[in-house]
Amino acid sequence: MRMRHLFSQTLREAPAGAEVASYELLLRAGFIRPLAAGVFSYLPLAQRSLHKINAILRQEIEAIGGQEVHMPVVHPAGLWQETNRWYAIGDEMGRFRDKNGRDMVLAMTHEEVVADLTRREIQSYRQLPRLIYHIQTKWRDDPRPRAGLIRAREFTMLDSYSLDATEESLDQQYRAHYQAYFNIFNRCALPTIAVSSDVGMMGGSLAHEFMHLTPIGEDTLLLCNACGFKANRQIAPFRKPAGTDEALLPTEKVATPGTKTIADLAAFLGVPKAQTAKAVFMMATITEGQADVERLIFAVVRGDMELNETKLANAVAAKSLRPATDEEIRAIGAVPGYASPIGLRGARVLVDDAVTSSPNLVAGANEEGYHLRHVNYGRDFQADLVTDLAAAQAGDGCPRCGTPLQQARGVEMGNIFKLGTRYSAAMGATFLDQDGQSRPVIMGSYGIGVGRLLACIAEAHRDDYGLIWPISVAPFQVHLVALRGGFEMAETLYTQLQAAGLEVLFDDRDESPGVKFNDADLIGVPIRLTVSKRALEQGGVEFKLRHEQARALIPLADLPDHLQATVAQLHAAIQATVVPVPYEA
Repeated sequence: MRMRHLFSQTLREAPAGAEVASYELLLRAGFIRPLAAGVFSYLPLAQRSLHKINAILRQEIEAIGGQEVHMPVVHPAGLWQETNRWYAIGDEMGRFRDKNGRDMVLAMTHEEVVADLTRREIQSYRQLPRLIYHIQTKWRDDPRPRAGLIRAREFTMLDSYSLDATEESLDQQYRAHYQAYFNIFNRCALPTIAVSSDVGMMGGSLAHEFMHLTPIGEDTLLLCNACGFKANRQIAPFRKPAGTDEALLPTEKVATPGTKTIADLAAFLGVPKAQTAKAVFMMATITEGQADVERLIFAVVRGDMELNETKLANAVAAKSLRPATDEEIRAIGAVPGYASPIGLRGARVLVDDAVTSSPNLVAGANEEGYHLRHVNYGRDFQADLVTDLAAAQAGDGCPRCGTPLQQARGVEMGNIFKLGTRYSAAMGATFLDQDGQSRPVIMGSYGIGVGRLLACIAEAHRDDYGLIWPISVAPFQVHLVALRGGFEMAETLYTQLQAAGLEVLFDDRDESPGVKFNDADLIGVPIRLTVSKRALEQGGVEFKLRHEQARALIPLADLPDHLQATVAQLHAAIQATVVPVPYEA
């Protein structure tokens, strides 16, 4: 590709709103252009890298038995109504009506379409297991798109879907994807870890996320350096301190003016935060039948802990949560800042399991300016549900070994789910087993965001001057720069190197050396060749790897072989990272 023909241009400055380095560099290097919030055009350089990423995806999924299909972006709403997700998913879902007035859906994911295909194509256990996949556009109307391709509204995903007759077969396909995903990310030179995660709107019994650790990540992860435990904070359990074994004391009402926070209350009474009970009121949107209703949830956690809203939402099957207003809290007889579950009616009470083993806590008295000492679960109040509601923090005990957990930030690169029969049972996707009995097909769902993968590679492989693409996904292998006195030879080399099977970006523009070198660094092709009068007079051309400072003069006669060997070495270094990874449930 000649740069004077390239349909993009480099930018000296990044446009406003490029809040992370990868987004800024992809804009400045001419890979992408924004069209609207969270919606992007991919220009030729990006498309070349995406084609290589997609080739890796196809190779690894087909290596574990995947068969490629192509499923629509637009779905009839009826499919999503059959599984109830039409009602359970909020305004992230793109809904519209066609000209005949039929409700339609813009694909967020394709479980419903796969279940529909399955009920049409699969009749017998002899047709199982199967694995199908596609690489397709998705739409999720995220209210907060950010960081360019890392959090977009329109994006491309690899989706694969396993179909099985038994749980054991599902487990095999799930574990095959677990390894295949590590292979994919390693081949893209992007280190990741697999963490246990929330199943979210997908449902099912088990999920893992593949996380790239980076300060720009929105997900908080809890990691144990001793035993290897890893989980997203959304669901991470932790070892809670054991409660004290002490006698239950009589409840005592005490004046606590101006103590609406746990910190103020603990300081006023001279007690540790762990000896207090924190009241959190949330309004949960819950789907009942085909209607959404709001229910007031009163959550109680110990004062030294924070409420985990994902755990709470999962516990009550809420599609969304919001803080209750003071008016909503007072409507059930509670007093904001001084609330307690004692004697209340009209709210569903959920209690963290640490509260039940912590005697003689300080809790609100449901009276302005007063609290109750020596409040005890079981004697003074009951819960509709006792469960783990607390958010894990750095320093909390690992649930496996008790070692203090470490905290890190990460970007979710992919996820895998054991869906079970949630979709197949709802949509009648059944098969006849060996005994002639009709059973729902057991499903798994697996996804990787392709644009997000491109962005995170850019985030991980860069310096102060621009991008540094790994050879496996670079748009070109060689950036050929022609300077004054070297244009004629550069033209010859361009033809020779392409004939040798090398991918060459040829800077044949009439620009200064400084502009050309800056653009070469910005675009980040792995190998740079500079053809100049001085180098030719010395018998060769200047060779430089983008990730190194050293330069070398390569004789013209040796150049094709040297470049082919270098490309092979760069590929081999990446391939050496593709190793078996122990599966961690």
